Amino acid sequence: MYTVRVQAGFAAAHFLAHYHGKCERLHGHNYRVRVTASGASLDDGGMLVDFGVLKEALKSILAELDHTNLNDHPAFADGNSSAERIAAFVGERMTVAVPEAAISLVEVFETDTSRATWSPD
Repeated sequence: MYTVRVQAGFAAAHFLAHYHGKCERLHGHNYRVRVTASGASLDDGGMLVDFGVLKEALKSILAELDHTNLNDHPAFADGNSSAERIAAFVGERMTVAVPEAAISLVEVFETDTSRATWSPD
């Protein structure tokens, strides 16, 4: 099995509408997002998937979220803009954007010590 991983980041504000505590108030994060693709075979060039293709797709998806209030985005309009939901959003978008890559894991870090993950299984 082979895996490749790319990483990018974005800054955004959000609040958790269905949470009772300080995170129900508007606040922000400098998110770090890692996307991993996995597969059993390599292409003719000896690669699972081109890093550049994954990076460009990830940057494009994150540009939609960068410097926004996530709760204003249609995907999070219900107030559930948790790191878990962001990971699912990125994973589903990456699966469509790079169908030749088997996206196996998306990690969203709100801080250096707090992360949520999504996988298609």
